[in-house]
Amino acid sequence: MDADHELFKAIGDPTRRLILDELIDRDGQTLFEICGRLTMKHGLASSRQAISQHLAVLEQAGLVRTRRQGRYKFHDIDTGPLRSISERWPVHREGSTP
Repeated sequence: MDADHELFKAIGDPTRRLILDELIDRDGQTLFEICGRLTMKHGLASSRQAISQHLAVLEQAGLVRTRRQGRYKFHDIDTGPLRSISERWPVHREGSTP
């Protein structure tokens, strides 16, 4: 599957967008921390397994990177893949008026 398809699939889901919002707010969170923040701040009562599956989709799209430290797995946001959206559909093209 092409990278754009994976990217749009990843950001097309509101729960995944909330996860990205939480990682922008505080990068390097564990699954437990992400679940807690989603419950406390957004009233989202998804299971840890469901959030883990969302994180897997985000990781597949390149929007989340993981790293292990001891027995903990930390999730970091990578907004680099989002550049392809602005490159595909630039906000202002040369010769156009804003």
